[in-house]
Amino acid sequence: MKKLLTSTLIGALALTLAGCGSNTQEREFEGQELHLYNWGEYMGENLISDFEDQTGATVNVDYFESNEQMYIKVANGESFDVLVPSDYMIERLIKEDLLQPLDKEKLNNLDLLSEDVMGLDYDPENEYSIPYFWGTVGIVYDKNKVSEEDLEKEGYNIFLDTKYKGDIYLYDSERDSFMMALKALGYSMNTTNEQELQEAYEWLVQAVETMEPEIVTDEIIDNMAQGRKALGLIYSGDAAYVMSENEDMGFYMPETGTNIWSDAMVIPKNAENPELAHAFIDYVCTYEASMDNSSYVGYTSPNKEVMDELSGEGGDYEGINAYIPRSGNDNDEVFKYDENTRAIIADLWSRVKVVASNAE
Repeated sequence: MKKLLTSTLIGALALTLAGCGSNTQEREFEGQELHLYNWGEYMGENLISDFEDQTGATVNVDYFESNEQMYIKVANGESFDVLVPSDYMIERLIKEDLLQPLDKEKLNNLDLLSEDVMGLDYDPENEYSIPYFWGTVGIVYDKNKVSEEDLEKEGYNIFLDTKYKGDIYLYDSERDSFMMALKALGYSMNTTNEQELQEAYEWLVQAVETMEPEIVTDEIIDNMAQGRKALGLIYSGDAAYVMSENEDMGFYMPETGTNIWSDAMVIPKNAENPELAHAFIDYVCTYEASMDNSSYVGYTSPNKEVMDELSGEGGDYEGINAYIPRSGNDNDEVFKYDENTRAIIADLWSRVKVVASNAE
């Protein structure tokens, strides 16, 4: 038996090596490198290794924590082959001529993607961008502490309800915090009206002065999964994970509207390997890559089949409303880029955080 087992293993190894040898010859991008710049913890466990196995390429990944951090490197001429920025930043990169148009003839899997996340205002013909993940922003809440009646009555103003003082998270994002405040006041999150921005600032100051919030970023995910606070502002994909971990958690989007966001793949104008970049973008659109990405990260896949499977009967996110972005609410918006407004909001949010630190 020992000899037989040894013989079998040797034979299997020979077949494996032969298979590897033939596969290597077929791999179109053998020995080439792809430089990817993406958000941290934003890829499936096997996304990179499977792409490398299929193509023979090596993928070098750098990570950014904000669109602004990514923009600085790109604007200063640092070269990447693929970026994964958010909608408003893609709009800015297009305006500043920092992206190259995509060659659709090299993208064979676009028909797999949902029409709901294609053709958005920032790139209506998808000339420069292909969606990677999409979602919304809303309120994650502990159903044992917060009633849906309160949420429906107050919307984002629940973050000013002293019933929940000391039991809330605010998200450390100038963009999403001002979205919340502007929507609570009944304004567009894309307003350029300085008086409305000032009112939103005052709303946020009231929140940090009276509600003793904890201002966090990704810590909210594990903290809410463990039920440490009553409620918080959160991205839908993170809420989907929280709800899958803790059945006492819910997700609510106020009728006054929210941010429908999209992160998408783009190729910078100075990319060193645009051919390989197209191959990577096309690969990410496939069922296999999209399933790996979405099931692992929790954000909504643009791949229709994956989205339906994960949210359907027996799927990882069956019955979890945070997984499927809302459609049909006229108050929901996609962020638009405006340099002057962005600077005002950045300044006002830094002041809010000063007030918050002084209130501790």
